[in-house]
Amino acid sequence: MVASKIQALWNHPAGPKQWGINIANILNFSKPPETISYPQQTGTDIICARYSSVITPKNWNLLGVSVTMAATSSYQLLRKLRKDYYSDMHGLVGDE
Repeated sequence: MVASKIQALWNHPAGPKQWGINIANILNFSKPPETISYPQQTGTDIICARYSSVITPKNWNLLGVSVTMAATSSYQLLRKLRKDYYSDMHGLVGDE
């Protein structure tokens, strides 16, 4: 019975697996911005965050996952934009 509850939590759409995606995105902060993909840094997390706050019952874990993912994705997107569009204009070198 306990094992089935743990498995259900693990496989839940807003469970630990989703937090793993956030952790991976945070770990990618140290990678060069050239490796960041624009399509992977989308605004769907903001939509998910809004959805999780208006459904009944509210899904606070999904809200946390979505807000965190939106924040980390935004940071990655800013790094990519800075590298691709502003480094040449302002004499910046990479992500430094």
